[in-house]
Parts: sequence; C-alpha cells; structure tokens
Amino acid sequence: MAILNITYAGRSADLAVHLDDQIADADIKRIAAEMLRSGELAGLHVTNLPAGAFRDFVIDRSVDSNGVRRFYLRPKVPFGAA
Repeated sequence: MAILNITYAGRSADLAVHLDDQIADADIKRIAAEMLRSGELAGLHVTNLPAGAFRDFVIDRSVDSNGVRRFYLRPKVPFGAA
C-alpha cells in the first residue's frame, strides 16, 4: 500500500493506493486525473479537469518513518528543487 498525495488548485488530498515502486510518472499522473474526475478524493472533485492538467507537475517519492511509500504529485515551483 502507498499514499498518493495530489495537490491541485491550492488544495491537497491523500489517497491510499496500490502502486509499484517503479511506476512511471505518466501513470501516476493518469491515475491522479482519473481520481479527480471520478470524485474518489474528498475535497478534490474536478469533473472538468482539462486534458494534460498535470503535464508540468512533478512527482516526489519518499518512504515515511513507518515504511509506507509516498508519492507527491505537485506543481513545479519557481524556486528550490525542480
């Protein structure tokens, strides 16, 4: 089990998902788009999410102190890490 955190339009939500360690960024973005459109994320339901909404987003990957994999889908920022 992993946690996918999606930040979009100034809001953020977590989703528990089964994701492989080596999942491609494009697949994470596709899954996130499906979740936002379907309303699977409390507080982040965007039925009219534009195609390519996550094109310029980045994905940070980490493992928390409990050994749970975390994937963070977030917008790029104009400073710091890309």
